[in-house]
Amino acid sequence: MVLARKIAYNVVLNSFLKVFSTVVLSLLSIRLMTGYLGQEGFGKYATILAFFAFFTAIADLGLGSVTAREISRESADEGKILGNVVALRLTSSITLFLLSPAIIYFFGYSADVKTGILIAALAMVFSTLSSVLNGIFQKNLAMDRVAMVEFLGKLLQVGVITIVVSRDFGFIAIVCTLIISLSFNAVTVLLLSRRYATFRLHFDFSFWKAFLKNSFPMGVTAIITFAYFKMDTILLSLLQSNAHVGIYNVAYKIMENLIFFPAMLAGLILPLLSRFIFTDRNRFEEIANKTFKVFCIIVVPIVVGTWFLAADIIAIVSGTGFEESAGVLRILIFALGWIFFGSYFNMLLVVGNAQKQLMQTLIFVAVFNIGLNLFLIPHYSYIGAASTALATEALVALATGYLTYRFVGYIPSFENIKRILLSGGVMALFLFLLEPTSFVLSGTISMAVYIGMLWLTRAISSAEIAGLFEKDRAPVLSPAERVETLVP
Repeated sequence: MVLARKIAYNVVLNSFLKVFSTVVLSLLSIRLMTGYLGQEGFGKYATILAFFAFFTAIADLGLGSVTAREISRESADEGKILGNVVALRLTSSITLFLLSPAIIYFFGYSADVKTGILIAALAMVFSTLSSVLNGIFQKNLAMDRVAMVEFLGKLLQVGVITIVVSRDFGFIAIVCTLIISLSFNAVTVLLLSRRYATFRLHFDFSFWKAFLKNSFPMGVTAIITFAYFKMDTILLSLLQSNAHVGIYNVAYKIMENLIFFPAMLAGLILPLLSRFIFTDRNRFEEIANKTFKVFCIIVVPIVVGTWFLAADIIAIVSGTGFEESAGVLRILIFALGWIFFGSYFNMLLVVGNAQKQLMQTLIFVAVFNIGLNLFLIPHYSYIGAASTALATEALVALATGYLTYRFVGYIPSFENIKRILLSGGVMALFLFLLEPTSFVLSGTISMAVYIGMLWLTRAISSAEIAGLFEKDRAPVLSPAERVETLVP
């Protein structure tokens, strides 16, 4: 039960901090920006963030996921790996920043958008440093530290945005808050990482070559993922008005701010699965099955609740002027459900060293996404983009699930899935009946009903709940011993 309690602690604390920072504070910043910038201005800001994601994907090189996996291996030379990977990541991101003016030269954006894209390219340098260091905290099951840093960084950004809006400093000042937040995160995470690992920059080019050969499929995967995850915003900005980009991205940001759940869980579980997949198949499957069950339990209320409460959510997040975003959100929330399972199977493919097969599949998915967007956006604008996102994420989850079966030899257990779906159905019924009531009341009652149904149908057993909160009488162990003994 040591693993269960350790993961429970990380999940509960990370969830609390993430909900408050990534959801509450992020949505508060959206409310401030939409009120200040309007549809046109927020559309411009969303375009800049899409290019930030583009630069981040290129500079990624697949180093983040592979680093977490490699330093978790037995007898790994952690200092050498981290020193070279951080140096490599800094080199790639700084090089890309220097090339960014040439990249955006050919786009017909306004001067303020181009300036904002250059600012985002600089912010990317700090973001990539933070992400590569996350592997240290993943290995030591200390992602709560990262969550706290991100919370403080987001709090700082919201504070600066509030000042910018109240003093009317303008659009570029809003964009600059991105650098302020991400530079704070990078420096703080670097300082905290010293508690778990000591390293210095290494420029061992032979190591770089060997490591890149291993991480290259994941690097290409990151670029491909960008192609179907953010290309819709760029295509909207080129084919439709900035106002349409703003309407789409208010809903998209809500979905995006919930993606941390699968990413967080995958980050916590990946080192453990990596350790057991080739040494103890039973433990590997036990952990993987429990993770799949958790994903299902989380996905159902998010999708059901958002579908019924979409209009209220949009009104709270953006105020007036973005009512059309509710229809977009109802489509995108189903895409989020598929994203959960796509992230789950992606994690298993990384652990099983099936990156090449994953890359080949995602290339096809990216082509599918771009082609469908080019067909639908000119005719249906943001509804076409949302529909493409839904079709794409469903394809990703189904394709990666098949790859996991074929190359990892694993099929998740569907035990209790019917009970979870039944609980979600009862939750939907209560939301329908409570529709005339307030957002807070209907949301609270329906969520309580869902949790109660999970218990009544025994989708979650009393033993599972009690086991997470039993007093831990295990002896104090070293970090290496903790990883060795963490079993659910």
